[in-house]
Amino acid sequence: MMMPPGLVSNLQEALLNRKGAQPKQEQEESNDNAEPVEAEIDPSKPILLITNTHGVDSPGLTHLVEALLREGLYNVHVCVPQSDKSVSGHSVTLRETVEASSANVSGATGFEISGTPVDCVSLALSGALFSWSKPILVISGINRGSSSGHHVFYSGVVAGAREALLWGVPSLSISLNWKKDESQDTDFKDAAAVCLPLINAAIRDIEKETFPKSCFLNVEIPTSPLNNKGFKLTKQSLWRSTPNWLAVSTNRYPAGHFLANQQGGLGIQFAQLGRDASAAGAARRLTTQKKNLEVVESIGAAGKSDSKKVKKYFRLEFLDKQQEDTDDDDDLDHRALESGYVAVTPLSLSPHIENDIQMAASDWISTVLPGEQ
Repeated sequence: MMMPPGLVSNLQEALLNRKGAQPKQEQEESNDNAEPVEAEIDPSKPILLITNTHGVDSPGLTHLVEALLREGLYNVHVCVPQSDKSVSGHSVTLRETVEASSANVSGATGFEISGTPVDCVSLALSGALFSWSKPILVISGINRGSSSGHHVFYSGVVAGAREALLWGVPSLSISLNWKKDESQDTDFKDAAAVCLPLINAAIRDIEKETFPKSCFLNVEIPTSPLNNKGFKLTKQSLWRSTPNWLAVSTNRYPAGHFLANQQGGLGIQFAQLGRDASAAGAARRLTTQKKNLEVVESIGAAGKSDSKKVKKYFRLEFLDKQQEDTDDDDDLDHRALESGYVAVTPLSLSPHIENDIQMAASDWISTVLPGEQ
């Protein structure tokens, strides 16, 4: 005999109460009223927020956090994406729930976020995640691969620092000029050591209110960090890797499937979703870590296919072949980076850096790093 739905609901609630559990509605209300996570904070030390694009297991993140903790001067907190978002640009997550999972990064309090680097910074600065809402500095990095030239528009690590500036918080983005068959994970430890004096100087002058305003600094570390020629103030160049779209076999990747391969600094992405799912259909995501392959499988009612419709499939790769600047200016970011300098480029929210911002950054760098260019 089928029991009335109302009676079933009442019985379930009574059973939950007997076991000492909260009814579902009360649980939801309790979650809605949850307080921000209280981390152990030494009030005598400034708060740093660290984000990145490659997630919690990135050696760039690990070595940067360890270097900052060894200083013993800061409260270090981490908020990073759950998966690789190295080419996410300044994208945000809308109309979807973002999950935050606690994580310990070399002793620093942290969270993994099911979103982009911009989501990480925005959520952390909102006051909804941590008990604080405004750190003294946001550091995005250390990224695996250069973010100079036109790569700043693709770069998730640069976007993380840019988002902090939108919130009125000083920020740095840091990248290592990683090269295949030449770089190794231990280079991130050296990169952290190289940029630490710049970080310490930035924090000191933020407290003094002498740090450049209206911009953030994009720091590019050369492939061999310890052999760098010093810090150099640079301007954004027009350099970029060459994009290359490849046709993909329809037999291998049929409609209704999604392929994403994030190997390398920029990675490749390909997506094609079929239109064979009804409005009431649901989707189930399966992850195959071995091949880094995601498949979205429709389980809705299939509609009629259009045999006359032409469908083509492509994926994007960024080739090692690079498009060089025609400008002979030695102060361009990528040219200085390839010459062995640590390139420091001020970036503002405007497409163009104003002369006064460039001069302020130049004056600051020459003050905190004497002898640098």
